[in-house]
This record gives sequence, C-alpha cells and structure tokens, in this order.
Amino acid sequence: MAALVEWFVGPFQFDFMQRALLVSVLAGGVCALLSCWMTLIGWSLLGDAVSHAVLPGVVLSYLLGVPFAAGALVFGVGSVGLIGVVNRTSRVKEDAAIGVVFTAMFAVGVVLISVIPSQTDLMHILFGNVLGVSDAEIVQIAVMATVIVGVVLLKHRDLTLFAFDRAHAHVIGLSPRLLEALLLGLLSVTVVVALQAVGIIMVVAMVIVPGATAYLLSDRFEWMLLIAVAASVAASVLGTYVSFHANVATGGAIVLAQAAAFTLAYLFSPLHGRVWRLARRRRRAVTA
Repeated sequence: MAALVEWFVGPFQFDFMQRALLVSVLAGGVCALLSCWMTLIGWSLLGDAVSHAVLPGVVLSYLLGVPFAAGALVFGVGSVGLIGVVNRTSRVKEDAAIGVVFTAMFAVGVVLISVIPSQTDLMHILFGNVLGVSDAEIVQIAVMATVIVGVVLLKHRDLTLFAFDRAHAHVIGLSPRLLEALLLGLLSVTVVVALQAVGIIMVVAMVIVPGATAYLLSDRFEWMLLIAVAASVAASVLGTYVSFHANVATGGAIVLAQAAAFTLAYLFSPLHGRVWRLARRRRRAVTA
C-alpha cells in the first residue's frame, strides 16, 4: 500500500511534474469537450488537418520570437478558411480539399524546419514537451482553455442543435454557417492548447478519441460530454504518471491511455460493446 501511495505522491515533489499534470488536465478537458462535436458531425479528418496545418505558424513564431500559440492560431484558423474556400469555389469535395490544404501546410512547416539551425524546440512541438512547460505557456494555455469552456457553455444548445439537425437550426433562426465557423474556430484554439501536451503529431487523438469513446458508452449528449471529459482527464493524468515512472514520452503515454479507454469501451460498453453484442446474438440464436 505504501508503495502505491508513493507511486502517486512521489512525482509531486518535482515542480515540472506539477506543471505537466496541470497542462495535461487542461488540455485533456478542453479537447474532450470539442471531441464530442467532432465525433457527431464527422469532422475527424478536419481535426487532423488543423493539427498538421499549424506547423508553419509554430516555426515562424520561433523565428520571430513570439509565442508559438500566436502563429499556430493564425495558421489553424487560416487553414480552415482555406479549406472552405477551395471546397465552395471548385469541384473538389471537402475531404479532398482537406487533404490538399493540410498536407501542403505541413510540408511548408517541414521545409521551414529544415532551414533552421537549431531544431530542438521545434522537435518538442512535433512530439510534445509537457515536462518543460514554462509559466508563460501555462498562462496562455489556461486563458485559451477558459475561453473555450466559456464559449461552449454559452453556445452549448445552439452547437448541439447544429450537430444533430442543421435544417432545424436554420428554421428557428440560427445561422448554420456562423455556428460552423464558431466550431472550427474553437477547434483551432483547442489544437493550440493540446500542442504543448502531446505535440502536433498526436494532437488529433486528443480531439477525436475521447468523443469516440463516450459515443460508445452513452446515447445522451449531456452524458457523452461528461464521460468524454472524465475519460480524457483520467488518461492525461495516468499517461503523465506512466511517462515519469517508465521514462517514456509523455505525449505518447497519454494517447496510449486514451486508446486503451477506447478499446475497453469498444469491447465492453453495455450499450454498444462488441463482446455484449456477440453474446446477445448468440443468445438469440440459441433461443430461435
């Protein structure tokens, strides 16, 4: 028992672990909120696109000596707008427009990285550096997380109606175009929040997996939100602890914890779990 207590309490002796846990919890919570809408609307690929498209903004921020969140946010919002322009003004469908824009943006970032003498900080952005987060970065993350949660609470009903029935939202006087833009803007900010925790490469998992996990566990959206946040925060804490004790990459450990939660939900969810569905099918076959 004492060893278990030490396993949980020991890391708190270090300031960098306290910071890492705080950032991981903030990132996990806000990403989980947005992931529920991403899952319902079917914007998984768009989340992947935004997470990769911010790379040039991060690189340019380091070159100019400004906070990386500023450049990432500009390129995240810009890439979303560019995808919409390409989709509306050409025969190219949305999935193809997403593929073109995010691969082009990511390639620009890779080229910029190749011409920068020191790549240490940029590698941290690619794969996460939550153990080395600074006070200024914590403040940035906390402010952005607060804005996201505030907007979600304020527009919760409108965004939920938009996700389930755009036509009805339009009939009652809401603007689906504006709600879509709001969600995409929130997605861009959320990606920036998660960058410090898991990096650009795996940030898509943070904005997709919690919602997908909760979708398997509940048919009510309110419960889906609570389950997604709880599962994501728990995975963030567990992944951070495992990374400390096992000396592995924090971002990878967090994403693996989320993947484990999804696997358990996929197999054993009382509503949609694969194991229970097979068991019910066999019982029906026996009684038939």
